[in-house]
Amino acid sequence: MTNKTHEADVAFIKALAELLRENDLTELQVKRDYGDDDSLNVRVSRQTAMAAAPMQVQVPAAAAPAPVAAAAAPAAAAPAAANDDPASHPGAVTSPMVGTVYLQPEPGAPSFISVGAQVSEGDTLLIVEAMKTMNHIPAPKSGTVKRILVEDGAAVEFGTPLAIIE
Repeated sequence: MTNKTHEADVAFIKALAELLRENDLTELQVKRDYGDDDSLNVRVSRQTAMAAAPMQVQVPAAAAPAPVAAAAAPAAAAPAAANDDPASHPGAVTSPMVGTVYLQPEPGAPSFISVGAQVSEGDTLLIVEAMKTMNHIPAPKSGTVKRILVEDGAAVEFGTPLAIIE
């Protein structure tokens, strides 16, 4: 019977990994109770494809000597961009949940905000859809929208910077 449980657990873990991949998730944790002192606690996670970006910068550099200088400029700008992390900006509005961002209330309608627009505390900046529920994200303070950091229909994680208000 232990072998059957082991095979069922392996199949369960494979199904979780497939679910992770199909839904483009980064982490999934499940606890399965079998009895009083028998349970299976599984955490499946994967790294995002952020490491692939530097490889794409190096590909043109190998093609010809002239693009090497052009490829060196973005590589030098990358550390500066890392220091200018939008999430660390004092006016950053971050996502309170995992979901899909919508910049307007319905397709074809005007966007809630635009760069340079004045917003008041509590105004809706955008919507994050999570589990078929539309969650209005309010402005935490009054100010001017300096940057919109997400695209309409983009998937966001918890803590993803959405916009900057100053």
